[in-house]
Amino acid sequence: MSVKREFQIFAKPGGAVCNLECRYCYYLEKETLYPGTRAFKMDDDLLEEYIIQHIELSPGDVIRFSWHGGEPTILGVDYFRRIVELQRKHASPSRRIVNALVTNGTLLNGEWCDFLAGEGFAVGLSLDGPADLHDRYRVSRNQKPTHKRVMHGYSLLCKHGVPCDILCVVNETNVREPARVYRFFKEIGAAFVGFLPLVQHIDRGDEAEGPKSVPAADYGEFLNTIFDEWIRNDIGRILIQNFDEAARPVRGLEHALCIFRQTCGDIPALEHNGDLYSCDHFVDNDHLLGNILETSLAELLYGSTHEEFGNRKRDSLPRFCKECEVLDMCNGGCPKDRFISSPDGESGLNYLCEGFKSFFTHCRPVFERLLPLWKSGASPDQLMAAARGEGTVDRQSVGRNDPCPCGSGLKFKRCCME
Repeated sequence: MSVKREFQIFAKPGGAVCNLECRYCYYLEKETLYPGTRAFKMDDDLLEEYIIQHIELSPGDVIRFSWHGGEPTILGVDYFRRIVELQRKHASPSRRIVNALVTNGTLLNGEWCDFLAGEGFAVGLSLDGPADLHDRYRVSRNQKPTHKRVMHGYSLLCKHGVPCDILCVVNETNVREPARVYRFFKEIGAAFVGFLPLVQHIDRGDEAEGPKSVPAADYGEFLNTIFDEWIRNDIGRILIQNFDEAARPVRGLEHALCIFRQTCGDIPALEHNGDLYSCDHFVDNDHLLGNILETSLAELLYGSTHEEFGNRKRDSLPRFCKECEVLDMCNGGCPKDRFISSPDGESGLNYLCEGFKSFFTHCRPVFERLLPLWKSGASPDQLMAAARGEGTVDRQSVGRNDPCPCGSGLKFKRCCME
């Protein structure tokens, strides 16, 4: 079977098992899909079979694995040493294995970080901002705060030089303090931050969203506020996933984040027993593709059922979305959040539509204005200066063919004159 496209699998070797009980977690309940299961742990034979199939199916010289949960570190560092051993056993020396691990950070210690650094793992760390905001929802099994433990894990990752991406869930509480949240991440030296909107769908008549969900309009204002500070002061110093995605259509690039692509299906989820689901947010009986011990990963991943799931995102867009001026930046967002009605009453509009539209219409003109500088290879300082409007002078004193005062190296008519 020929490979149709790149893929990423959220492998969950420990299933939904976690040492925390975050009050907004959508995955803990997935244990109920496997009643009677005592040990949620992918056994050695299945683990090896998955690694073999994943390697064989991966195109190119770089093979990417993503390890998720629940909490994957609950399996212990020796389990991941075995993962690396199996990867080396089955991958040819000419190909490079890249591993990513998403964790709450509370179980990390020196041994873990020595391993992660030595094996070149990248880590995604869940952290929702300063202690009072983080601890509102991210708590232990006995409802104790976790911020101090997460920050200890973060400091260990930094000390050992492990690349660390911050994953911040934006909920109805921390959305009210965008500046404080963003500056906290700057203060701790975060190099990469993704702001993930919390949307809980509770279908109770008129009540569609859960009480912890981020209000859509507030989410847009949250991103706008942080964007205005970032674009003027922090380009090249901290990468914000949301802003990188928004800039991609302007720069003629395909979206990297699945929620903004035209179709779904690039990131299925693999459970501890080998069951493959169409998406991490659709781990249910209706979206079970099969088991990799019974049907090959290739057949499941590129079969008609999964393809139909992916195309449904594009094909079910309401007319309101199809006529939107920022459709290429949004593409309707994640299907799990498309449960409200458009102004004309058509179903299938994204709950976050108002916030997305506010942010995309806010940032797009700025990106378009900076595009000539990007193309010319301008430095981050030059881009930020242009965003701040520094170096501008009376337009009458600059000729069309003069160097642009912003320092881009382009002629005025090809740069800020526009």
